[in-house]
Amino acid sequence: MPYSIQIEALRKHYPGAENVALQGLSLNFRKGIIAGLLGPNGAGKTTTISIICGLVHQDSGSARVLGLDCRHDIVAIKSKIGVVPQQIALYPQLSAQENLEYVGRLYRIPSRILKDKIAFMLERFGLDSHSHKRIHQYSGGMKRRTNIIAGLLHEPEILILDEPTAGVDVQSRNMILDFLQHYNEEGKTIIYTSHLLEEAERICHEVAIIDSGRLIAQDTPQQLIANAADCRNLEDVFLHYTGRTVRE
Repeated sequence: MPYSIQIEALRKHYPGAENVALQGLSLNFRKGIIAGLLGPNGAGKTTTISIICGLVHQDSGSARVLGLDCRHDIVAIKSKIGVVPQQIALYPQLSAQENLEYVGRLYRIPSRILKDKIAFMLERFGLDSHSHKRIHQYSGGMKRRTNIIAGLLHEPEILILDEPTAGVDVQSRNMILDFLQHYNEEGKTIIYTSHLLEEAERICHEVAIIDSGRLIAQDTPQQLIANAADCRNLEDVFLHYTGRTVRE
């Protein structure tokens, strides 16, 4: 079975850190699915995504994206993935149009094609009438939607999102989730993290729960719920495996 992401025995310890970020993490995600990478604060989610994107190198183990090695083939990988970070990665003094034109040029998208892509995506995300407004004037939901468009302009095979609906209104959240499901239906793979467990249960075909840098459980949301005693939903499953102690 083809995999989009293959992670084997990843270990990572940041110099000076008290705890090891990843302690032999192994997991695979199939191509063409929406996969949730879930875990409490400090579980290793951001480190895992950073390794996949080539921003951080593991101490040992391997990570592959569409069969390409994340340490040695990162230039080829970057053309195949789109990354939407939790922090808004836009220039606040530029408009949405200007930000997206800049990102499109970085991906070397021809001007005419880029113009049409931006117009289509702004309309799709309900931002077409605000395209020339500066980002610092946008609401939180508008910033999130623009942030997602920036990661989509080159039509990546794999879209990786870190908390894409954090702090947004209900309407923006539903628009984002509906779009992700539509994008997946086009054959694209989506990997995302979220602390909103009902959201993950709603859209994910498969979830991996990690904690303390290790894989705790991985399966479909429905199967995880069925396998864990007295669990009615994915939030119950999450607490079952990770406990109720508040994390820093």
